[in-house]
Amino acid sequence: MEQPLVKNAFDVLEVRKDFPILSELPYGKPLVYFDNAATSQKPQVVIDALVNYYTHYNANVHRGVHFLSQKASDAFDGVREKVRGFINAASEREIIFVRGTTEGVNLVAATYGRKNIQQGDTILVSAMEHHSNIVPWQLLCEEKGARLNVIPMNDRGELVLDTLDELLNDNCKFVSITHTANSLGTINPLETVIAKAHERNIPVLVDGAQAVAHEYVDVQALDCDFFVFSAHKMLGPTGIGAVYGKLHLLEDMPPYHGGGEMIKSVSFKGTTWNDVPYKFEAGTPNIADVIAMGAAIDYWNSIDRVGAHEQEIELLNYCTSLLADIPAVRIIGTAKNKAAVISFVVDKVNAMDIGMFLDTKGIAVRTGQHCAEPVMDWFGIPGTIRASFMFYNTKEEIDFFIEQLKKAIQLLAV
Repeated sequence: MEQPLVKNAFDVLEVRKDFPILSELPYGKPLVYFDNAATSQKPQVVIDALVNYYTHYNANVHRGVHFLSQKASDAFDGVREKVRGFINAASEREIIFVRGTTEGVNLVAATYGRKNIQQGDTILVSAMEHHSNIVPWQLLCEEKGARLNVIPMNDRGELVLDTLDELLNDNCKFVSITHTANSLGTINPLETVIAKAHERNIPVLVDGAQAVAHEYVDVQALDCDFFVFSAHKMLGPTGIGAVYGKLHLLEDMPPYHGGGEMIKSVSFKGTTWNDVPYKFEAGTPNIADVIAMGAAIDYWNSIDRVGAHEQEIELLNYCTSLLADIPAVRIIGTAKNKAAVISFVVDKVNAMDIGMFLDTKGIAVRTGQHCAEPVMDWFGIPGTIRASFMFYNTKEEIDFFIEQLKKAIQLLAV
């Protein structure tokens, strides 16, 4: 995979200037934004891309002969190639625009799944999946009379692969697994899972929502069959994302939605479908946010991504060591291979109370189940406090977070 050209070496204080929201003062206090796993903040160039589209060339794409439509179509169509390069797909035809990771999983379940899953088949997921990578498969299993199986995990929040060969049996017809767990930060051994699944000709979907913003993703090297992700977790806007699928699989799949763009010809006697990827993109697309997603990718390609990743891992290790020194804190998810996410509980203190206290100090963390209720059930807890970092965060912010967390514990412990 080609590495992006780097304009400047990574400098966190300089990079922070690119994100206008980091200068906000909630309750009159400097914003400390540690909720990046829920959604990342946006650089000015992404915001400008949205404003520029609506200000200067707002028009519907494709089939329009006028200047604005041509300009909008060129900008929109160019992003498909940017996404292809960002995840190193073999062809831009393998990129489908969707509303985000959730719709991406649902698209694959409703098309590939409905066509290929039969009664008695099994679909395999992991114990640490987001609800969006559980519920669509449960719906499909209910419809088809299939069964959902689960790869277990251990008390560190790591997958236990001892039973993988048994789970990948003759009945297993599909695997859908998260790349990086949003609730625990665990980075899963995808190469092993995908290779073993492919030994039995079982296709694999990877939920990449938490991965694309924190490491290089190469779908050809992974050899996954599908890969889904959202723009809003990688500095882009909400309401847009992409599905990657191997071309031969996409061509064999039925349409997802019906309407304009996904057709070649319509009559009351029947309809013929458009070519991939347009076959899966019915109706007017989310033009502005696709263009802004392209601006986010341009931004990623302009910074030192190796330095950004090193910054995040340094923050992860630094915060982990400080939390470990607080007697009342128990970290949930201690996998050896982790992204910059820390989930923890505090003895005798409700997670939401901690979150609300920190909020009054300008610190944004997430509390609750993180759309991963089975994970919380496995650990026997109602939820966690989650601090998740992006390369624009700093050690000074972590110091302030730890200081205020200690105050919250002292005030709220019963």
